[in-house]
Amino acid sequence: MSLSQTSEITDARRVLETEAAAIKLAAERLDANFVRAVEILDVPHGKIVVSGLGKSGHVGRKIAATFCSTGSPAVFMHAGEAVHGDLGVHQSGNPTVFLSNSGSTSELLALVPILRCRGSSLVGILGNLDGVLAQKMDVALDASVCREADPLGIVPTASFVVTAALGDALASSLMHKRGFSEEDYAYTHPGGQLGRSWTLSVNDLMHPVEKVACCEEGTTLRDLVIAMTEYPLGAACIIRDGRLLGLITDGDLRRALREQEDILSLKASALMSTGPIVVEPGVSVGAALRIMEERPSQIAVLPVVAPDDGSLLGLLRLHDIYTPDES
Repeated sequence: MSLSQTSEITDARRVLETEAAAIKLAAERLDANFVRAVEILDVPHGKIVVSGLGKSGHVGRKIAATFCSTGSPAVFMHAGEAVHGDLGVHQSGNPTVFLSNSGSTSELLALVPILRCRGSSLVGILGNLDGVLAQKMDVALDASVCREADPLGIVPTASFVVTAALGDALASSLMHKRGFSEEDYAYTHPGGQLGRSWTLSVNDLMHPVEKVACCEEGTTLRDLVIAMTEYPLGAACIIRDGRLLGLITDGDLRRALREQEDILSLKASALMSTGPIVVEPGVSVGAALRIMEERPSQIAVLPVVAPDDGSLLGLLRLHDIYTPDES
């Protein structure tokens, strides 16, 4: 590693350590004001309005988004645009979070009397508690830093991450206060993997039995391969009178071809794994995923059986859980 590269890493490490130290100090400063801020923001109806300008505006958008995704409806209101029409997002009684590193942002100061007339409680996350804004808040949280992390000590870096961290702390406390669960989180993220795991059931993703390679115990290896080629899902279900007897995976076929001398005489009954792990159609996709992955040897396919009589209904693949159907 060259001298210049070593210097760059040293500088990067200093930035991260400076920001980490700033967050640690902010954590040590937390007091009853934080509890009061959570109480103000815990509104049973309506939403939280977050407002700021410049870099504080950017972090404000992030904080509002975090509130929304964790069960606290919120919206970002640009401090400069608010008096030119954006106040329409603010409804009577909505609590408002002001973000300002200087603690004296004029655009925020101009909003105070307007929002008070609308019955809004004001929470400030401020970098200067001696500024005029702090005196006008119901609660002011200290987001000050000893110095910024950039070489000049003036670019919003440490102050940015401290403000963001305090926003995260508020969102986390609101989640705890409201009993916000993993399932609740999934319903605000239906497009992500967690959302799919909680909002979809096995029945939504499984391949129906008519699209699954199904054979009998006496099926020859040749016919078994043909069936698995016609329905290439990685496994064949061995059934009798509609009920599952065993499972043969692609891996089972490869092992048989490698280990057996007389493959032409092989029958499905000699290749299948009896008593395979199964799942019922009403089980959540997340629960099915745990069945497949949380075991010493992971499995890639799960036969789906009826809860009443154990008849085969279909097949669920690990691939189906992680890859949304784009058709």
